[in-house]
Amino acid sequence: MKKEKYVIAFQSTQYAMKAEKELKKHDIQMIPTPREITASCGLSILFKKEDLDSIKEQIAQWHDDSHMAEMYRVDQEKNIVERLNI
Repeated sequence: MKKEKYVIAFQSTQYAMKAEKELKKHDIQMIPTPREITASCGLSILFKKEDLDSIKEQIAQWHDDSHMAEMYRVDQEKNIVERLNI
């Protein structure tokens, strides 16, 4: 079973809800923020690796709000959390 996942963590619930609405064309799921990630908001978005580039592009277009989201690759099997550049 694959233990790798891609997650967007947020600075506030407001931004998590905004992102959920704006990223709905992708196969995303709102989840509790994984314990491996420290974030101000308890909500995160889980998404598939195939959507990584498209989601990065979309978040980059948020201009002033793009700093409110951080993207991570979490490998639970190897206990690795890697912050990805947006």
